Amino acid sequence: MVVIDASAFGAVAFGEPAGAAIRDRIEGERLTAPMVLRFELTHIARTKTLTRPPETLAIARMLDTALAFSVVYTAVDFAAVLRLAVDTRLSAYDASYLWLSRHLGAPLVTLDKKLAAHADPR
Repeated sequence: MVVIDASAFGAVAFGEPAGAAIRDRIEGERLTAPMVLRFELTHIARTKTLTRPPETLAIARMLDTALAFSVVYTAVDFAAVLRLAVDTRLSAYDASYLWLSRHLGAPLVTLDKKLAAHADPR
């Protein structure tokens, strides 16, 4: 099992250049994430739609496919996420992925360098 964040999952879902390496990294793994992943993927789609209006329909399809992908959405301890966010100076969103990774003892797959710097190497 691996915890995947929006930067990594979004790269795969929206065909970003780093997506192939992430796809290879997660192949055969069971994916888990906090529920915020779904909102962050939607935000990525919003940003892409605003910057590439002719691709609106294709982006919406990619989002639908991403949201239908098999990810186990796991609840987080919000008080613990808050403490972690304050201690690491990460956003609460990023801290939720980090907290989940630490809580489950699972590797964190991310393209976010600041977040990765706080993750346990595995």
